[in-house]
Amino acid sequence: MTKREVIRMGHPNLRKQADPYPPEEIDSLEFRSLVNDMRETLHAYGGIGLAAPQIDIPYQLIVIEITDSRSRYGDIPLIPFGVYVNPRSTILDDAVAGYWEGCLSIPGIMGYVERPQHLRVAHLDANAQQSSLEVSGFLATVFQHELDHLKGRLFLDRVEDTTMISFDDEYHTFHTPDTDD
Repeated sequence: MTKREVIRMGHPNLRKQADPYPPEEIDSLEFRSLVNDMRETLHAYGGIGLAAPQIDIPYQLIVIEITDSRSRYGDIPLIPFGVYVNPRSTILDDAVAGYWEGCLSIPGIMGYVERPQHLRVAHLDANAQQSSLEVSGFLATVFQHELDHLKGRLFLDRVEDTTMISFDDEYHTFHTPDTDD
């Protein structure tokens, strides 16, 4: 496994539409190596999700893993390491909620984004099998954030009120609820 460099906002490849990953290559050594590298990179950077375009790989591939329910995002649900190839989402409920989002490609910055909170994600798994899962709440936000990377979008594109963009330290000082109550 190798930690890859995460490219940052301003790199033109973050703004490109990712290509579908060839299903016939999912069983390859190259694919398994890429997934292992993405997992290593996710851990090394302290993230909860990573899209292949963030490591300058132009394919529709994301990995998500939340192993600590207490993170910079507050109390969040856990999800084991998952590989999602050529994912597609369907909104199941138009109700939206907002969360402060951060991104490995935009280090040190957070922004408040509202997104639909109930969706189905259809994808190929790491064995090239069709699969789907239904996600809601914060996990729906995580999936949509990563899916945006496959379309060349960043979370800052979705911030409607630019006064709700903050550096990490200021977010923790001024925007997080007091947890001592």
